[in-house]
Amino acid sequence: MSDLTRLTIAEARDLLRARKISAAELVEASLAAIEAAAPLNAAVEITAEQAREAARRADARLAEGDAPDMCGIPIGVKDLFCTEGVRSQAASRILEGFRPPYESTVTAQLRDAGAAMTCKLNMDEFAMGSSNETSCYGPAVNPWRARGSDARLTPGGSSGGSAAAVAAGLCLGATGTDTGGSIRQPAAFAGIVGVKPTYGRCSRWGIMAFASSLDQAGPMTRTVRDAAIMLRAMSGHDPRDSTSADMPVPDFEAALTGDLRGKRIGVPREYRMEGMPPEIEALWARGAEMLRDAGAELVDISLPHTKYALPAYYVIAPAEASSNLARYDGVRYGRRAKLAPGDGVTEMYEKTRAEGFGPEVRRRVMIGAYVLSAGYYDAYYLRAQKVRTLIKRDFEQVFEQGVDAILTPTTPSPAFELGAMAEQDPVKMYLNDVFTVTVNLAGLPGVSVPAGLSAEGLPLGLQVIGRPWEEGPMMNVAYAIERAAGFDARPERWW
Repeated sequence: MSDLTRLTIAEARDLLRARKISAAELVEASLAAIEAAAPLNAAVEITAEQAREAARRADARLAEGDAPDMCGIPIGVKDLFCTEGVRSQAASRILEGFRPPYESTVTAQLRDAGAAMTCKLNMDEFAMGSSNETSCYGPAVNPWRARGSDARLTPGGSSGGSAAAVAAGLCLGATGTDTGGSIRQPAAFAGIVGVKPTYGRCSRWGIMAFASSLDQAGPMTRTVRDAAIMLRAMSGHDPRDSTSADMPVPDFEAALTGDLRGKRIGVPREYRMEGMPPEIEALWARGAEMLRDAGAELVDISLPHTKYALPAYYVIAPAEASSNLARYDGVRYGRRAKLAPGDGVTEMYEKTRAEGFGPEVRRRVMIGAYVLSAGYYDAYYLRAQKVRTLIKRDFEQVFEQGVDAILTPTTPSPAFELGAMAEQDPVKMYLNDVFTVTVNLAGLPGVSVPAGLSAEGLPLGLQVIGRPWEEGPMMNVAYAIERAAGFDARPERWW
């Protein structure tokens, strides 16, 4: 692996501006790393020519001395983002061959900031999954391995390809999306940083919708500073997205001081789940000590409706998915099933959707259609929305009491083996989201930061939950953890 692929975004930015390296060199190093990493199955489309052209433009801007922070930085883009003229199919057979005639707002902003997209990245189909095993491309593989084992591990999901690519050095940063933990959980499994911004901070326009009231794009990088740099480029008001917030984008990087004096960090008692592994409990306690050492006051808090979050999420998200995915019908774009003589439009819909959607997507669409149906709407969907309001109010009350941020584990375990949960009750897979879904239900920002290794030598992450629109202060708490933990482990290359 080239030393250039080991750079952080901040390091690369400084070297590029000092003209010690070129964007062209960085992009070529990234493309070579992607080519060599086929066993990871992280990249599903390599965009070499577009990346080289972007590097040429970036080098010209750098020569003029007025280049944005992301100028010349090689990035990967999750397959859920529409990228003009480049295959974008949400890891689903139903969008086979779809090449959008437009660019998503987030990727357009990154492009305009000078970033070079080197690849599209693997993911769970339509972002529905926690292990990247529902992808039509096959699972992405975590570059980390347990000590003394050759077993292939999940990079998490749904942004598993993004996590694997950043951890393995295929790109310096990647876009992800987070509906119930799909940035933060894979970030924890791969030993990187993942930020889920406040709902409305990043435009959802041009991102294929899973659950519209929960989805949010965010950056996945190696360091908190890199995440702050990339998030600034991704954020901003977009009139094409009715949920996009019309408010200024702060300099998130400027907030990273590591000084937490006077800050109050909440530790929710409800997150101490029965059966939590001792190493997760110990990591959480170490994280609290790190923040105390940085000057913060740790306070015990209660979020009493947490126990209802997972069931509420798995009613609301499938309901919205069943509505959003109704547009994939074989009429306008993507896959269309072969029809028998005499088949009409109804048969076309049924056969196309049966062929095009994988088992997990079909499961969630059917659950969603059920909870929205007459006779069940009040019992399930309406009740779940009321629970969501209570969960949001729990957080509001905590913040009203002067708590600045909340510390929790990111996941209930380190990365598990691919296939380990595939044949089990899907509810066991859904439990991976137990610490993350509340953040989406409440529309809050959250960040996962690597803070230690398990007994098997696998990364473990801590989650910081912030106040609405306070991603900078939230990332400063994560920055304090990052500095104190000194996590600099990287996976040994086996691919």
